[in-house]
Amino acid sequence: MTRLPQGKYTSEFRIEAIKLITEQHLGITAAARQLDIPPNTLDHWYRKYKAGKLEEIGQNYRTLTETEIELARLKKDNARLKMENEILKKAAAYFAKESLPGTR
Repeated sequence: MTRLPQGKYTSEFRIEAIKLITEQHLGITAAARQLDIPPNTLDHWYRKYKAGKLEEIGQNYRTLTETEIELARLKKDNARLKMENEILKKAAAYFAKESLPGTR
């Protein structure tokens, strides 16, 4: 599975992510899954938030464009679909072999 390209998330996005933990009482893993970001990233943001240094994050990275974000999402979906397709091919071959006479 691919992740977002290297870049910075907007400060608004980071604040909303922190609100999922602080106001909606979601765990870091659940919030990260919901936002489709790595749990380690959200954990880092939360630790910075508790230290009062959330605004320092991402000052050295450029902002991702909507196109880059969409491309990363589509690549992730494509990888998932390819994996599911391979599983279905193997299952179909297995069941086809089981249904042939004399193969039991």
